[in-house]
Amino acid sequence: MISAAFFYLFSAVVVASGFMVISARNPVHAVLFLILAFFNSAGLFVLLGAEFLAMILVIVYVGAVAVLFLFVVMMLDVDFAELRAGFIRYLPVAATIGIVLLMELIVVLGGWAISPELKKTVASPFTQGTSELTNTQAIGNVLYTKYVYFFEVAGLILLTAMVGAIILTLKHKEGVKRQNVAKQTARRPDTAVEIKQVKPGTGL
Repeated sequence: MISAAFFYLFSAVVVASGFMVISARNPVHAVLFLILAFFNSAGLFVLLGAEFLAMILVIVYVGAVAVLFLFVVMMLDVDFAELRAGFIRYLPVAATIGIVLLMELIVVLGGWAISPELKKTVASPFTQGTSELTNTQAIGNVLYTKYVYFFEVAGLILLTAMVGAIILTLKHKEGVKRQNVAKQTARRPDTAVEIKQVKPGTGL
Protein backbone atom coordinates (compact mmCIF):
# COMPACT_ATOMS: atom_id res chain seq x y z
CA MET A 1 0.00 0.00 0.00
CA ILE A 2 2.80 2.42 0.89
CA SER A 3 4.71 1.50 -2.30
CA ALA A 4 1.63 2.16 -4.41
CA ALA A 5 1.10 5.55 -2.73
CA PHE A 6 4.71 6.59 -3.40
CA PHE A 7 4.42 5.32 -6.97
CA TYR A 8 1.41 7.51 -7.71
CA LEU A 9 3.04 10.44 -5.92
CA PHE A 10 6.29 10.21 -7.90
CA SER A 11 4.41 9.60 -11.15
CA ALA A 12 2.16 12.61 -10.66
CA VAL A 13 5.11 14.88 -9.91
CA VAL A 14 7.03 13.57 -12.95
CA VAL A 15 4.10 14.21 -15.29
CA ALA A 16 3.45 17.67 -13.82
CA SER A 17 7.16 18.59 -13.97
CA GLY A 18 7.43 17.40 -17.57
CA PHE A 19 4.45 19.56 -18.53
CA MET A 20 5.97 22.57 -16.78
CA VAL A 21 9.28 22.05 -18.61
CA ILE A 22 7.61 22.68 -21.98
CA SER A 23 5.15 25.32 -20.76
CA ALA A 24 7.31 27.50 -18.49
CA ARG A 25 8.04 30.93 -19.92
CA ASN A 26 11.28 31.38 -18.01
CA PRO A 27 13.98 28.95 -19.27
CA VAL A 28 15.60 28.86 -15.83
CA HIS A 29 12.34 27.64 -14.32
CA ALA A 30 12.08 25.03 -17.10
CA VAL A 31 15.49 23.61 -16.18
CA LEU A 32 14.55 23.54 -12.49
CA PHE A 33 11.38 21.61 -13.31
CA LEU A 34 13.52 19.23 -15.37
CA ILE A 35 15.72 18.60 -12.32
CA LEU A 36 12.58 17.93 -10.27
CA ALA A 37 11.42 15.43 -12.88
CA PHE A 38 14.80 13.64 -12.72
CA PHE A 39 14.63 13.35 -8.93
CA ASN A 40 11.16 11.84 -8.99
CA SER A 41 12.12 9.49 -11.82
CA ALA A 42 14.96 8.29 -9.59
CA GLY A 43 12.37 7.61 -6.89
CA LEU A 44 10.43 5.44 -9.33
CA PHE A 45 13.59 3.48 -10.12
CA VAL A 46 14.16 2.89 -6.40
CA LEU A 47 10.63 1.51 -6.08
CA LEU A 48 11.38 -0.88 -8.95
CA GLY A 49 14.54 -2.12 -7.22
CA ALA A 50 16.90 -0.48 -9.74
CA GLU A 51 18.91 1.59 -7.28
CA PHE A 52 21.89 1.77 -9.65
CA LEU A 53 19.83 3.52 -12.33
CA ALA A 54 18.40 5.85 -9.69
CA MET A 55 21.87 6.91 -8.52
CA ILE A 56 23.08 7.34 -12.11
CA LEU A 57 20.05 9.52 -12.86
CA VAL A 58 20.75 11.73 -9.87
CA ILE A 59 24.55 11.90 -10.16
CA VAL A 60 24.94 12.14 -13.93
CA TYR A 61 21.80 13.87 -15.16
CA VAL A 62 21.00 16.09 -12.19
CA GLY A 63 24.57 16.65 -11.01
CA ALA A 64 26.09 17.27 -14.43
CA VAL A 65 23.75 17.59 -17.40
CA ALA A 66 20.87 19.54 -15.88
CA VAL A 67 23.15 21.82 -13.86
CA LEU A 68 25.18 22.47 -17.02
CA PHE A 69 21.97 23.41 -18.83
CA LEU A 70 21.12 25.77 -15.99
CA PHE A 71 24.52 27.47 -16.09
CA VAL A 72 24.39 27.83 -19.88
CA VAL A 73 20.91 29.34 -19.79
CA MET A 74 21.85 31.75 -16.99
CA MET A 75 25.23 32.79 -18.45
CA LEU A 76 24.29 33.20 -22.12
CA ASP A 77 22.33 36.27 -23.13
CA VAL A 78 19.76 34.51 -25.28
CA ASP A 79 16.84 36.50 -26.68
CA PHE A 80 14.02 34.04 -26.04
CA ALA A 81 11.41 36.50 -27.28
CA GLU A 82 13.03 36.32 -30.71
CA LEU A 83 13.09 32.53 -30.56
CA ARG A 84 9.37 32.41 -29.78
CA ALA A 85 8.62 34.74 -32.70
CA GLY A 86 8.79 31.85 -35.16
CA PHE A 87 6.51 29.59 -33.12
CA ILE A 88 3.40 30.29 -35.20
CA ARG A 89 5.28 29.74 -38.44
CA TYR A 90 6.41 26.23 -37.49
CA LEU A 91 3.20 25.30 -35.66
CA PRO A 92 1.67 23.22 -38.55
CA VAL A 93 4.83 21.12 -38.92
CA ALA A 94 5.11 20.61 -35.16
CA ALA A 95 1.42 19.66 -34.92
CA THR A 96 1.82 17.11 -37.73
CA ILE A 97 4.85 15.52 -36.04
CA GLY A 98 3.01 15.48 -32.71
CA ILE A 99 -0.01 13.72 -34.21
CA VAL A 100 2.20 11.10 -35.87
CA LEU A 101 4.03 10.42 -32.57
CA LEU A 102 0.71 10.20 -30.72
CA MET A 103 -0.58 7.62 -33.21
CA GLU A 104 2.61 5.59 -32.84
CA LEU A 105 2.28 5.63 -29.05
CA ILE A 106 -1.33 4.48 -29.31
CA VAL A 107 -0.30 1.58 -31.55
CA VAL A 108 2.53 0.57 -29.21
CA LEU A 109 0.47 0.81 -26.03
CA GLY A 110 -2.47 -0.98 -27.65
CA GLY A 111 -0.39 -4.07 -28.44
CA TRP A 112 1.64 -4.06 -25.23
CA ALA A 113 0.95 -6.60 -22.49
CA ILE A 114 2.63 -7.31 -19.16
CA SER A 115 4.02 -10.81 -18.80
CA PRO A 116 2.65 -12.69 -15.78
CA GLU A 117 6.17 -13.80 -14.83
CA LEU A 118 7.42 -10.20 -14.75
CA LYS A 119 5.98 -9.47 -11.30
CA LYS A 120 8.11 -12.22 -9.78
CA THR A 121 11.37 -10.68 -11.03
CA VAL A 122 10.68 -7.07 -9.99
CA ALA A 123 12.83 -5.92 -7.06
CA SER A 124 14.36 -9.38 -6.67
CA PRO A 125 18.18 -9.49 -6.36
CA PHE A 126 20.30 -11.23 -8.95
CA THR A 127 21.50 -14.61 -7.76
CA GLN A 128 24.76 -16.17 -8.81
CA GLY A 129 25.37 -19.60 -7.34
CA THR A 130 24.52 -19.59 -3.67
CA SER A 131 25.31 -15.91 -2.96
CA GLU A 132 22.82 -13.14 -3.49
CA LEU A 133 24.03 -9.97 -5.22
CA THR A 134 22.41 -6.57 -5.45
CA ASN A 135 21.68 -5.02 -8.81
CA THR A 136 24.72 -2.74 -8.56
CA GLN A 137 27.07 -5.64 -7.78
CA ALA A 138 25.59 -7.74 -10.58
CA ILE A 139 26.02 -4.92 -13.12
CA GLY A 140 29.60 -4.37 -11.94
CA ASN A 141 30.46 -8.05 -12.26
CA VAL A 142 29.13 -8.21 -15.81
CA LEU A 143 30.52 -4.84 -16.87
CA TYR A 144 34.07 -5.39 -15.62
CA THR A 145 34.39 -9.02 -16.73
CA LYS A 146 32.42 -9.80 -19.87
CA TYR A 147 32.28 -6.28 -21.31
CA VAL A 148 35.50 -4.85 -19.86
CA TYR A 149 37.09 -4.16 -23.27
CA PHE A 150 33.99 -2.39 -24.57
CA PHE A 151 33.93 -0.36 -21.36
CA GLU A 152 37.57 0.69 -21.77
CA VAL A 153 37.08 1.55 -25.46
CA ALA A 154 34.10 3.72 -24.56
CA GLY A 155 36.22 5.49 -21.94
CA LEU A 156 39.00 6.14 -24.47
CA ILE A 157 36.50 7.51 -26.99
CA LEU A 158 35.06 9.89 -24.40
CA LEU A 159 38.57 10.96 -23.34
CA THR A 160 39.52 11.65 -26.96
CA ALA A 161 36.34 13.66 -27.50
CA MET A 162 37.01 15.71 -24.35
CA VAL A 163 40.62 16.47 -25.36
CA GLY A 164 39.51 17.36 -28.90
CA ALA A 165 36.81 19.72 -27.60
CA ILE A 166 39.34 21.46 -25.33
CA ILE A 167 41.86 21.86 -28.18
CA LEU A 168 39.24 23.22 -30.59
CA THR A 169 37.88 25.76 -28.12
CA LEU A 170 41.18 26.80 -26.50
CA LYS A 171 42.27 30.27 -27.56
CA HIS A 172 45.57 31.91 -26.57
CA LYS A 173 45.47 35.64 -26.00
CA GLU A 174 48.29 37.84 -27.17
CA GLY A 175 50.50 39.43 -24.53
CA VAL A 176 49.64 36.95 -21.77
CA LYS A 177 52.59 35.34 -19.98
CA ARG A 178 52.30 31.56 -19.80
CA GLN A 179 54.31 28.89 -18.06
CA ASN A 180 56.79 26.93 -20.19
CA VAL A 181 57.73 23.84 -18.19
CA ALA A 182 60.35 22.62 -20.68
CA LYS A 183 62.12 25.96 -20.65
CA GLN A 184 62.05 26.11 -16.86
CA THR A 185 63.51 22.64 -16.36
CA ALA A 186 66.25 23.33 -18.95
CA ARG A 187 67.63 26.30 -17.02
CA ARG A 188 71.18 26.11 -15.69
CA PRO A 189 72.85 28.14 -12.93
CA ASP A 190 74.81 30.22 -15.44
CA THR A 191 71.62 31.24 -17.24
CA ALA A 192 69.29 31.43 -14.24
CA VAL A 193 71.40 33.81 -12.16
CA GLU A 194 72.87 37.07 -13.38
CA ILE A 195 75.46 38.81 -11.20
CA LYS A 196 75.57 42.59 -11.41
CA GLN A 197 78.45 44.70 -10.18
CA VAL A 198 76.83 47.71 -8.53
CA LYS A 199 78.95 50.66 -7.63
CA PRO A 200 78.43 52.12 -4.18
CA GLY A 201 75.89 54.91 -4.09
CA THR A 202 74.51 54.32 -7.59
CA GLY A 203 71.73 51.83 -6.92
CA LEU A 204 70.24 49.47 -9.46
